[in-house]
Amino acid sequence: MVKNLVTTKWTQKSQFETDNPSGYNFTMFDKSQDNGDVVGFAPKALMLSSLAGCSGLDVVSLLEKMRAEVAEFYIEVTGELTDEHPKYYHKVKVDYHFSDINLQEDKIQKAVNLSVTKYCGVMEMFRRFATVETEIHFHKTEV
Repeated sequence: MVKNLVTTKWTQKSQFETDNPSGYNFTMFDKSQDNGDVVGFAPKALMLSSLAGCSGLDVVSLLEKMRAEVAEFYIEVTGELTDEHPKYYHKVKVDYHFSDINLQEDKIQKAVNLSVTKYCGVMEMFRRFATVETEIHFHKTEV
């Protein structure tokens, strides 16, 4: 069984520094507070970034194995929070965007579906507490 350990330390005001199993640190803060010039991330928004990163890594790996290249790929994740405390994401929309001159749409669709249904553990975690909707957008570019 794989275990991950992170240590998160309060540094000042509404700011925390956390490490990561990759060996890097970053700052998290309450975005509603004045944090001056500190560059950091809001914890709930990081969850959306983690979802995009997890699925995106799957998709890129699968497309490489399928020999389906794309010129551009990005993911937009929109999370809707509940009104009541504790506020959590109860609706999430994941939009996958692919651009290229010759998109191999069938392979892209397969890669995304495998990530969504089989490989992305963060996606599975989100499904435990939120309704998750996904959509693929194909953008054909010109020469």
